[in-house]
Amino acid sequence: MKQRCRQFIVDETGNKTAVVLPLEEYEELMEDIHDLAVIAERKDEPAIDFDKFKRIRSFGRVK
Repeated sequence: MKQRCRQFIVDETGNKTAVVLPLEEYEELMEDIHDLAVIAERKDEPAIDFDKFKRIRSFGRVK
């Protein structure tokens, strides 16, 4: 696993108030948040069986 380098910004009393992340880690987090938002938006959509999906896809009705 890749070593993460995080820096913390602290206030006068030593309490962490912010974090500085490497850009790559920030981008990964943003992508994860986006994926979770898409999942949340689609949670009420009806699900279909995987075998049915494969049959539909083989007829070219799903791209």
